[in-house]
Amino acid sequence: MRIGLLGTGPWAQIAHAPALSGHNELDFAGVWGRRPEAAKELAERHGVRAYDDVDALLADVDAVAVALPPQVQADLAVRAARAGCHLLLDKPLAPTVEQGRAVVAAADAAGVASVVFFTTRFQPGPQTWIAEQAAVPGWFTARAQWLGAVFTSESPFATPWRREKGALWDVGPHALSVLLPVLGDVRRVTAAAYGPGDTVYVVLDHDRGAASTLTLSLTAPPAAAGATVELRGEAGVAVLPEGSDGAVPALMRAADALLATVRTGRPHPCDAAFGLRVTEILTAAQDLLDGGER
Repeated sequence: MRIGLLGTGPWAQIAHAPALSGHNELDFAGVWGRRPEAAKELAERHGVRAYDDVDALLADVDAVAVALPPQVQADLAVRAARAGCHLLLDKPLAPTVEQGRAVVAAADAAGVASVVFFTTRFQPGPQTWIAEQAAVPGWFTARAQWLGAVFTSESPFATPWRREKGALWDVGPHALSVLLPVLGDVRRVTAAAYGPGDTVYVVLDHDRGAASTLTLSLTAPPAAAGATVELRGEAGVAVLPEGSDGAVPALMRAADALLATVRTGRPHPCDAAFGLRVTEILTAAQDLLDGGER
């Protein structure tokens, strides 16, 4: 399958381009970016073509991988789907429910496959753990802490969209990608409040009867950074294992998932529709944050 890359930023350089160029079943065809000089540099590094015109790239490939801010991704994903390209997308799918719905509608109308890259869902240990816990009845409560030090250390990911949207939208999708398949969909976002820096606290009511709490931050002290998910219920306590692989192997597995969806026609659990549901939950939390006091 011929695939193109949309985006040239840190994530495209660190994860996407190496994963696409190293995948045995993908023909990495080229790169398009909003900065032509960056696209040229990244393309030369991987021996592929740099495209000045995004529509020219879409016409030359079967699929696209997107490494762009969510508001840019959403519009280009619609454009790519309408051009008949399968979609390997990043989280969050879109910054608004309306844009997320447009992506899902375009993919459905064009009959193209979609996978959203929630990193934890494509790590072998965590992936197995999630499937095991989803089969365990009687979970009572869960807590998820996703603490980053993006703005308290020298990080290449201190990008403008993260400064604007904060931890809720950057690491919130990771927490939800673990909790939803285990505890079920969210019936209601019952509370949301700000903490220090961009930290947010969110309380969720799940449709299988459990409640969960999220602590999300990109401004944690570097020594405090890390991710934890803990479940408590009738079976006792279960803790999410750490992923043992880096972003590149995980992204290659996401590409495997896209290829499998194309071959079988069966949607992947992390498709655009799931990405939309995550956006809906984040939006509900954001509305509570916007209506409260800081």
